[in-house]
Amino acid sequence: MRLESFRARDLASVARSAEALFGDEAVVLQTRTVREGTENFVEVTAAAAADVDAFRAQLTPAHLPGKETRRGNRPYVIALVGPTGAGKTTTIAKLAANLHAFGTWSVGMLTLDTFRVAGLEQIATYAEITGCPLEVAYDVQDATRAIAQLNSVDVILIDTPGRSPKAGARDEAWWPILRTMCPDEIHFVIPAGLRPDVAVTSFSTHDAMRPTHLLLTKLDDVPDDTGVAALASLLALPTRWLTDGLDVPADLKPAPQRILASLGLAAAQVAA
Repeated sequence: MRLESFRARDLASVARSAEALFGDEAVVLQTRTVREGTENFVEVTAAAAADVDAFRAQLTPAHLPGKETRRGNRPYVIALVGPTGAGKTTTIAKLAANLHAFGTWSVGMLTLDTFRVAGLEQIATYAEITGCPLEVAYDVQDATRAIAQLNSVDVILIDTPGRSPKAGARDEAWWPILRTMCPDEIHFVIPAGLRPDVAVTSFSTHDAMRPTHLLLTKLDDVPDDTGVAALASLLALPTRWLTDGLDVPADLKPAPQRILASLGLAAAQVAA
């Protein structure tokens, strides 16, 4: 979605500028007063109505399937991938403990992050707190065993090692293990305050994994939600959840509503 900002001394002037660019399809998403020196200006953020509708559709994920429609009656498998420090492990704990995430589904945890002792200790602690079974997979054979061990749960959440933009061979060693598990969803986890160019670079290093969803974290670290929609639009993936704090599980929130609200839109709103 193309977002453009316009600034002038009065609202009529910025409205004309928006219409000049987007025509009759112009939709004003945000309006605010900004001060430059001793003068006040009106600033609006606008987009084309068709782009807004397309963004809303892109943002909204499909519903999780019912238990009876899962592939071969196997657990539903969701993997979290992303850069180091994005908050994947803590997000898994929030997902496991939040009653709104999976409803009555039982949850199991599986980690591929075997390179960090602290990472194993952290997810083991979360598994104990949430009462979820935990398996660790070091190789492809382990992955098959781990999935079999967790076969009685409804959903398996997979934690993965952080991957840096300058990733080497070791950073890719766990990819075959993840492929063996055939995840139903792969969520690209990234902090909401990351610079757009850094976010795009990080996403490109995970592109071979074919992420299906976006999961923004650490919204509490950004001063406001102004750039959240732009980042979601840039990465162009549906998003089901986001996180905005350290509290497990309270700081896991529905994503589409929050992101659309940052543009002054409601999740179900349709452009006129």
